[in-house]
Amino acid sequence: MNKLADIWNERYSAKEYVYGEQPNIFLQQQLEKLPVGHILLAGEGEGRNAVYAATLGWKVTAYDISRVGKKKAEQLADKHNVKIDYRVGELQELSFEEEQFDVIALIYTHFPIELRAAIHKRLTDHVRPGGTILLEAFSKNHISNQADNPTAGGPKDINLLYSVDEIRSDFANYEKVEIEEVEVDLSEGLYHIGLGSVIRFTGMKQLPGNRDD
Repeated sequence: MNKLADIWNERYSAKEYVYGEQPNIFLQQQLEKLPVGHILLAGEGEGRNAVYAATLGWKVTAYDISRVGKKKAEQLADKHNVKIDYRVGELQELSFEEEQFDVIALIYTHFPIELRAAIHKRLTDHVRPGGTILLEAFSKNHISNQADNPTAGGPKDINLLYSVDEIRSDFANYEKVEIEEVEVDLSEGLYHIGLGSVIRFTGMKQLPGNRDD
């Protein structure tokens, strides 16, 4: 983790918020539809989404591997006069409880292909039955956008990008699923600018009586 943490600590050491201070539009749209509760934001970086959720009245927990990201997130929370519980570490180190959260949001949280499914499963364990997963991430087709526009952002390794089938498989025990791959015009700070190919997923974790197993 240390090498990857160093990369993100360096990126977040800029004075400005490198992905902006405004929330991700997809997250904003989805939170407007949901009753306020306890949300976990994974890979939350500088805190723009966590702080936004807190301004709506959500109880907010967030985590990332970057201590610099946490510091900037807490500064942004202070600016907006809200509180967030921000932890630094890998998911398996943080001792969250099973079924602790009403919503878990993964906004441009890209895990290595060999870890992705296991981490998504672990996150599912932390969602209460009837709770929601929200995800927006770059798709494998985003590689062509990066070639045309280096400011589009996102991982350069296709194995860190996602497909609709992979996301469906990782969250197979969800219902009321909405999933699409779309092209969006990104304007998020310095590193998400221009056309991006993204996957957007929402789903409700099945209630015990609805499971097939």
